[in-house]
Amino acid sequence: MPRLIVNADDFGMAPGVNRAILELHAAEVLTSATLMARAAATEEAVKMALAMPSLGVGCHVVLVDGVPASDPRKVSSLVDGNTEALHPSIGDFLKRLYTGRIRSREIEAEAAAQIALLQSYGLRLTHVDTHKHMHMFPLVLRPVLRAAKAAGIRAIRNPFEPLWSINATVNAPESRRAEVLLLRRLESRFRRVVEQEGFVTTDGSVGVLTTGTLELSVMHALISAMPEGVFEFVSHPGYRDETLARVNTRLFESREIERNALVAIKDYVGINLISFADLHDITAHPIG
Repeated sequence: MPRLIVNADDFGMAPGVNRAILELHAAEVLTSATLMARAAATEEAVKMALAMPSLGVGCHVVLVDGVPASDPRKVSSLVDGNTEALHPSIGDFLKRLYTGRIRSREIEAEAAAQIALLQSYGLRLTHVDTHKHMHMFPLVLRPVLRAAKAAGIRAIRNPFEPLWSINATVNAPESRRAEVLLLRRLESRFRRVVEQEGFVTTDGSVGVLTTGTLELSVMHALISAMPEGVFEFVSHPGYRDETLARVNTRLFESREIERNALVAIKDYVGINLISFADLHDITAHPIG
């Protein structure tokens, strides 16, 4: 029987996102969410999380397109000197990263600051992942793992989509499909590093390719094709509101459609819904 973690990213981004996460967990569909430490509705999300101990909560480490939890002067390679905000563009971040202009110790420091901020509220974090899956890149992965390990966290998202899931996603733009397939070349190194550092992870992330285009028919195709294994369904549910409208996101229109599609998960039999906290209890689960 497949085991599936249904995780919502962007917890704390906006009240409408928080509301959708609350409803989906109450409907026994959503098992996990990753919380942004410095977002518009973080404090509301923290209160919700503390009131829902059955919801697994991780840290959604934000290294691009957000506000740092650290003093900007201490993570100067990560921020725009004029705005003191994190650089908004993935392309700019990667260009700076691979030309040595972003310092590894500052990635670690910022990840540690975000994790510590959430833990200071009394949250027991189950895992970490990163906004826009930045930890798929080795130069980001290692410092994020160091920060997580120091905070007592030993589970991380495997951000790479399995081939069976890519093949089952029929409505994705071809440019997006090519990008997801290309990035899979980084997976073997990811798995090696995660294992070396003593972390647990899944067999892959379902729904990465269909981000922004998830609807009921796609959900049915993905669930029907799911083989034995442990997977994470990466989702971005929400309701449109004024706060979300001010966020730089391509998912404004699609969040409600995605929320409606996720509800259908509870109608499927033969799938065991778990959270990241359960990964540690799956005896001798291989990550390779």
